[in-house]
Amino acid sequence: MDYIIKLAFVLLIFIYAWFFQAQNQEWDIDRELLKHSINMAVHDAAQKMNESERARGRLVFDRASAEASFRETLKANLGLDDSLTPRTGSRLHSKVEVVDFAVIDESSGVTFPFLYEDSRYGITKFLQGPSVIAVIKTRHPVLIARAKTQEDIQVPAIQEYKFNK
Repeated sequence: MDYIIKLAFVLLIFIYAWFFQAQNQEWDIDRELLKHSINMAVHDAAQKMNESERARGRLVFDRASAEASFRETLKANLGLDDSLTPRTGSRLHSKVEVVDFAVIDESSGVTFPFLYEDSRYGITKFLQGPSVIAVIKTRHPVLIARAKTQEDIQVPAIQEYKFNK
């Protein structure tokens, strides 16, 4: 009887460790998917320039067009609907939130290089030129219910233009 109790205890520990490892793998896969998608989305957003300003030799983003392009690329790459909720067949299981979207360009009144710092999201970077900065987050996948709740998966990205000097 003692042997069966010990075996059952070891089996429970093994199963818990297995689920914990599977949950961590899910986090890694989801974070990598989010990172690739947000990188493509900020790249697409950075392509939306104000053409009249560009004709005058200034790099100024069309903010509304850039943000719309950002959302469209996110939706296409992550399988999301218009409210950024995963569609059937999407790899994600929870809604994606755009927690920050910023454009810093020549109309912002900054001179480049510019030190951009945002302590809320842990971003510190010297920007060499006009940039699009975004942060998205989604819920951590949960396979094992624990007393401590998992923090959301939060992913930042920056796309910048670098001036040739």
